[in-house]
Amino acid sequence: MHDTRDTPDLRGLLARLPDPASLRDRCRGIAMLEAILGPVWGDRYYSFDSAWGDGQEMASMRDGEGDDWFMVFSEAGVYARGFDHTAPNAAPQLLPEVPGAFRAHVEEPAFGEEDGVPLATVCFWHGAGDGAWQAPSAAPTGGVELFALLAAADPAGAYLAWAEEYYEPEHAPEAAAIAHVLALRPLTAAVVAAIDPDVDLDDLAEDIAEIGYPTA
Repeated sequence: MHDTRDTPDLRGLLARLPDPASLRDRCRGIAMLEAILGPVWGDRYYSFDSAWGDGQEMASMRDGEGDDWFMVFSEAGVYARGFDHTAPNAAPQLLPEVPGAFRAHVEEPAFGEEDGVPLATVCFWHGAGDGAWQAPSAAPTGGVELFALLAAADPAGAYLAWAEEYYEPEHAPEAAAIAHVLALRPLTAAVVAAIDPDVDLDDLAEDIAEIGYPTA
């Protein structure tokens, strides 16, 4: 389900994405919201692993229907790749242009492969010394819309609209509480209850640690 298809193309997406540090914060905030609204990890779209590898953090999205994206944050910068299962695999055209600093991520089997060939329909990166987001010269074959939430001008409003459609919560999350979490402010019992009254703050300890969400 992609209900934020307001990014017309990859160049438009890259122009709207925040800088790497802000994008990392947004990914962590979204992952925390997912932990509150989706207590069962397998039901979540978005996740964040602050200890994915040595000096590496990984944000990801899986829609359960074959579409996904993975984004690695490290000293080298940020590398992202997405896969739209309805589009032809474009990895042979896209991935050769990825800088050497990210080659290990390009070849990471955990990000999906078929017959030993990586799966990708879109990819982009931001090296530690780059002044802007970069992408291969080859046009992506699909999947740009999978990243639309990360580039939303109003991330709180965009996430709230998306979550209400996907999770169909019995109690609508409060917009102020959504914004609180996306700002990475320490969680309180009141904030958690304003998002999902059936979840207790104590229940989120493992998720807070995995995400690396700030605490008081």
